[in-house]
Amino acid sequence: MAATPAEKRRVGRIVRLLKQEYPDARCSLDHGNALELLVATILSAQCTDERVNVVTSSLFRKYRTWEDYASAPAAELEQDIRPTGFFRNKAKSIQGACRQIGERHGGRVPRSMEELLELPGVARKTANVVLGNAYQIASGVVVDTHVARLSARLGLSREKVPEKIERDLTSLLPESDWIDFSHLLIAHGRKVCKARSPACGECVLAKLCPSAFVAGA
Repeated sequence: MAATPAEKRRVGRIVRLLKQEYPDARCSLDHGNALELLVATILSAQCTDERVNVVTSSLFRKYRTWEDYASAPAAELEQDIRPTGFFRNKAKSIQGACRQIGERHGGRVPRSMEELLELPGVARKTANVVLGNAYQIASGVVVDTHVARLSARLGLSREKVPEKIERDLTSLLPESDWIDFSHLLIAHGRKVCKARSPACGECVLAKLCPSAFVAGA
């Protein structure tokens, strides 16, 4: 169902307030290029961005190209990324993705959603992160746990599945805000609208939020 003009105006106010509150909101995964961001995003599954950044600070000095990852002994790469958890599956995904990048894409991380989704270990969230932050291509809205939680609390989506939440958000937001919106919600979710104890009294969105000061919301 298409968003109404009133809904879009409310979301516009939410975006403006969040931009004023978090003018420096950006991707929290440290990276210097698309390959590093792809690897970091794969590592971030079931792991905090802070821990990923600790691991990649040395990982990115050791592995600089897709060939470095693809040719590394699996057991060695597993040990290098072990602190991020699920290290065997993540190492397999990273090596599989890098081999495919080398074999099918001339050593360059793809710039389209369709091609990224063909890489091992890459789902829509990871593809959106790479396209938006490495290439500034607005392919959709990244939906992580913070974005899903705040979208529900703010009444932006009633859906539970990330792809459906994303669909609701892209219908409400102008394409020019697709990339930044997730950064803004993540920043707000970490600082104010926390999972267990949202600080509604400190929230710049309280007057626009149907869940403000509602117990259990």
